[in-house]
Amino acid sequence: MPLVPVLVLLLAAALHAPAQNLTENSTADSESPYDQLQLISRTMQLIRQDYVDESKTGYKDLVYSALKGMLEDLDPHSQFMEPKSFKNMQEDTRSEFGGLGVVVTQRRGVLTVINPMEDTPGFRAGILPGDQILKINGETTEKLGLNEAVDKLRGPVGEKVTLTINRPADGSTKDYELERVVIKVPSVKDVRILPSRQQAGPRIGYLRITQFNEPTAPELGTAIDKLEKQGMDGLIVDLRHNPGGLIGSAVDVCGQFLPPNTLVVYTEGRSPSREYRTGVRNSANRRIPLVVLTNYASASGSEIVAGALKDLDRALVIGETTFGKGSVQSVVSLPDGSAARLTTAKYYTPGRKPIHGHGVEPHIRATLTYDEEVALLGARRKRDDPTQPKEVIWDPQLERAVDALEGSLQHAKK
Repeated sequence: MPLVPVLVLLLAAALHAPAQNLTENSTADSESPYDQLQLISRTMQLIRQDYVDESKTGYKDLVYSALKGMLEDLDPHSQFMEPKSFKNMQEDTRSEFGGLGVVVTQRRGVLTVINPMEDTPGFRAGILPGDQILKINGETTEKLGLNEAVDKLRGPVGEKVTLTINRPADGSTKDYELERVVIKVPSVKDVRILPSRQQAGPRIGYLRITQFNEPTAPELGTAIDKLEKQGMDGLIVDLRHNPGGLIGSAVDVCGQFLPPNTLVVYTEGRSPSREYRTGVRNSANRRIPLVVLTNYASASGSEIVAGALKDLDRALVIGETTFGKGSVQSVVSLPDGSAARLTTAKYYTPGRKPIHGHGVEPHIRATLTYDEEVALLGARRKRDDPTQPKEVIWDPQLERAVDALEGSLQHAKK
């Protein structure tokens, strides 16, 4: 029988049990669900009987609250979704939704921005990775679960939302008024041949993958074809600030650079492990020399790509250790339209290295100062705005990638 009806039936039965049984059964099997359900039912009984605000003591409200706490206490990514939240999540998978373009997580109990998606209100307003959202429309986020916070960030297109942002880097607090738009972002951007440092030097191609969605791999293939026609000798793939996306898309991106049927990532959990491999027929397996750029905000799908290409000696990874989000969430719908999102496994690279909680370490560490990162993100905003003059910004991480790729190409010629 499904979870919610079972819980409700057991709770109802336990409500009629004498309260003293709670102490009499203290020596019973601590793993018995019936003893623990009796504890829950007794607490519900007390709430319904004595809590000051009777409007908050409905059985459905109490059960939903219990389920939220039960799942959210497991890890930051497990969630109980009420019917409205579950419906919103299903709509998001269609790659278009009304939102602000701000990817968030819970970090040490604080709602924190992982990354503002490019070409979105959050990005254009100047919100930065690491910013803390203290309030949404004046309501504190202190007691909001991640799922509830996301519900408040998303909603009807055209509606304005005010975010109160704390920026730990400089201690400032500021209100941002943003308007929800339909979020639909191209995932492969800024495709170009970098200016050559020397006459007759190698032609280094560059592109950024901002997220992994259904068209990412075809877009990447088209971009590489364009660069190859321009005489590209080596390629830098920038995954900095990429929060991830669809695992199938990340695997297909790896397929652009790996042979068919190559193991990219696998999962381990209580269920049998699952392997993800490049396609048997559609793997491009391009041989071009490759560098991957990562930073602390490269998460999920970005870590799968960086970890696979690193372990398989297909690319040099340069930058910073990635975010460390490598867990698998399974969503199970429940009879009343709600759903449980439960972490069921963790991702491992082909070299059996865990991603979750560890991230992918670069071959060569290169960092940006806070001011350099702010300037870089600002330059990206101007590059996407035709009314703004284009700027050349000093990017030490990219410069280090160019150095390494040029050195590799020169070594290959000897």
